[in-house]
Amino acid sequence: MRYIAMKEPGDARVLSVDTTETPQLQAGEVLIDVAYAGVNRPDVFQRMGAYPPPLGASPILGLEVSGTVTQVGSGVTQFSVGDTVCALTNGGAYAEQVAVDASQCLHVPKGLSLAEAAALPETCFTVWSNVFDRGGLKPGETLLVHGGASGIGTTAIQMAKALGSRVIATASSADKCQMCLDLGADLAINYREEDYVEVIKSFTDKRGVDVTLDMVGGDYIDRNIQVAAMDGRIVSIAFLRGPKAEVNFMPVMLKRLTLTGSTLRPQPPEVKAQIATQLEAIVWPLIVTGKIKPQLAKIFSLYDAPEAHQMMEDNKIIGKIVLDMQAES
Repeated sequence: MRYIAMKEPGDARVLSVDTTETPQLQAGEVLIDVAYAGVNRPDVFQRMGAYPPPLGASPILGLEVSGTVTQVGSGVTQFSVGDTVCALTNGGAYAEQVAVDASQCLHVPKGLSLAEAAALPETCFTVWSNVFDRGGLKPGETLLVHGGASGIGTTAIQMAKALGSRVIATASSADKCQMCLDLGADLAINYREEDYVEVIKSFTDKRGVDVTLDMVGGDYIDRNIQVAAMDGRIVSIAFLRGPKAEVNFMPVMLKRLTLTGSTLRPQPPEVKAQIATQLEAIVWPLIVTGKIKPQLAKIFSLYDAPEAHQMMEDNKIIGKIVLDMQAES
């Protein structure tokens, strides 16, 4: 099978198309003919050598796919050969075929293309796990999403609005802010032109926000504490500005705040299976009815993976990038 190889860590130019053996199917897994693979920032970090795969995971890049089931391992009853699925992988998505634990697969929602379906797993699993499980966002509460125009951000905005919450988003340009508003955000703040702390305090009459989804880190860590409401929850999932900050913990105590965070990839299959079950029951029907729709920034051929990674690094995207893994050279 063809796959996107990375001979050594480096910039986007280290990516190239090569061939390797088809993965061997294990009990509880399905083999998927990959139509599209999603591109995510952890892929960029792994390519740079900063995010090694967990023990036992495929060294091939890629964390989400859509495609067709071609083989079913022993013990799998929920999928059959020929089913179209999307899946959260532990690695190996940048290939023509991938073996995935069946519990991390979901049927493609009715009405979605396979390209759109490939943009679902990583963002939906991440948002559900962090905003609703860890963050405990409830209807009527306010969610602050940093990076609102990213794949994670656009998913978080739509999911929170569909489930009855208010949303404030930050983004780096007027176009990205407009996208956030178009997706349902109640307020979008261009952080390059405005101080989001002051804007949020004014917008909420100094009450603040109940849940913050932060993928920025650095100086945002203390600023998130400043805009948190009483009993607020701040969930960190990435640190684009670094994991270290000088923080005043007095407001954490006085406001009874919860600071938490997580990484999805190293978590055991049973945790991911539980998230998949919740998504199928609660989020998938919202996708079918159009209340949540994956936002595709661009579809690249697998041969153009370096350009896809560079686009991600340049932070010029609105939505998700996917790779067409069946494209011809």
